[in-house]
Amino acid sequence: MTAAEHPTGNYIYLPAGFPFSSGTAAMPGYEVVSAVFRRPVPWREGFKAIEQRLAAANRPRQALCSVELRCPAPMTPDGFHEFNKGYRAILEDWDIIHDGVNPVGRTNVSPVLNPPSETLMYGFSYTIENPNAPPTFCGAGGGETLGDSIVREGDTSPDGMREKAARVMAIMEERMTGLGMKWPQVTAVNVYTANTATDWLAPQLLSRMGADAVHGVHWHLSRPPIIGLDFEMDLRGTLTTHWL
Repeated sequence: MTAAEHPTGNYIYLPAGFPFSSGTAAMPGYEVVSAVFRRPVPWREGFKAIEQRLAAANRPRQALCSVELRCPAPMTPDGFHEFNKGYRAILEDWDIIHDGVNPVGRTNVSPVLNPPSETLMYGFSYTIENPNAPPTFCGAGGGETLGDSIVREGDTSPDGMREKAARVMAIMEERMTGLGMKWPQVTAVNVYTANTATDWLAPQLLSRMGADAVHGVHWHLSRPPIIGLDFEMDLRGTLTTHWL
């Protein structure tokens, strides 16, 4: 993966496609800051909150580099694309799209318990000036895809989940490399799955994290956003998290 620069957002990103990028990292002299809603809000209202937050930080709209959403239920590919059209339209209106590519990373999952009745915004990340900041980044969510196929689709047995988790971990590590990051820069590992028989989880994830496995993983009882996927992860390495 080759990262591109977003000059007005002051971050680099891994181009991925229409809905989102595969992750972002702050340029030297800048820091990726995370913000989380204690109570998620409807996603369009979330963008209003983002605008207010950026204005208060004296940052342009283009500083937005990642968005976290919570959807009511996994969608068909067509349903997912339809939602993404309205979502991307806001980024286009904000003049964030760069060279025709969406640079903003995203995680969008469906909670198993108390799913929302509409898509909500859970959090977002943006860049601020910080000349003393170490490398910071925000990886997008990724599921067990291999090209246009799904790894062990429909197989949630321990063996199936092991293979799915191994594939997603490989994707996460590839993205970290593309952003110039390594495990010591990671401050949070988020796992999204509805599979509660997790004996397979630690061997596939913690063994790859080396000494940084001491920090563990944060498991969200949630499903990936597209029907057929069973396992999703994202990674981030940040210094600052604001609770809104």
